[in-house]
Amino acid sequence: MPRRRRRPGRQPRAYLVKTVTNLSLNQLTSARARRETYVGPWLPEPVLTAPDAGQEVEMAESISMAMLVILETLTPAERAIFLLHDVFGYNHGEIASILDKPEGTVRQTAARARAHVAARRPRFDVDQGLRREAVDRFRKACAGGDLNAMMELLAPEVVCWSDGGGKVTAARRPLEGADNVARWLLGVFAKPQTQGTVLVITDINGGPAILGLVDGQPAGAICLDFDGERITGVRMQGNPDKLRGLTR
Repeated sequence: MPRRRRRPGRQPRAYLVKTVTNLSLNQLTSARARRETYVGPWLPEPVLTAPDAGQEVEMAESISMAMLVILETLTPAERAIFLLHDVFGYNHGEIASILDKPEGTVRQTAARARAHVAARRPRFDVDQGLRREAVDRFRKACAGGDLNAMMELLAPEVVCWSDGGGKVTAARRPLEGADNVARWLLGVFAKPQTQGTVLVITDINGGPAILGLVDGQPAGAICLDFDGERITGVRMQGNPDKLRGLTR
């Protein structure tokens, strides 16, 4: 007789969380190895999100491009424990059961991950209206090739990361400084291959960002770090393999 498949037990939700977490840990470990040979800066995949005035600030921040980049600096175990505890609300004992680790180890790892994230996360709580206004001004400066307008927007210490995956135009290293970043950005949008790109504002990873469309199809995304006065970070995703989350 064929063996009856064993049911997950009395707590199917806990079983699913444990399974998904372990699969994610395997995926993170594999992805980290692949990034060692990645061409140029690596950025997470952008994902369209619906604007929600009632969305919790903590949840919106947890999926922001800046936060995802910070999370990538954690080890797979640190990242899993941080997300399970600080984002999804599991206690240390539950996480220990999910990961088959001693509770003391989970507590230590959680504290280490939290300190790591706190040292790197943005220290400014910016009104979404101001952020959207800055994104729109940035969009207009790019579309119009306006160097003066761009320089007014960028902080002196601004950094630009561009991820082309070796498949599209991108800087091989992060660019630093307002003048370097502004001239490189406007140079990109002045190239013949980018002519006809339509820049629109939409919500990506929980906040206002810029989506580039060519013939109605996603060709890239730009997420900005904004401190309430100036743009401090520009993250451009153009790798076609990472644009699947930009279609509805």
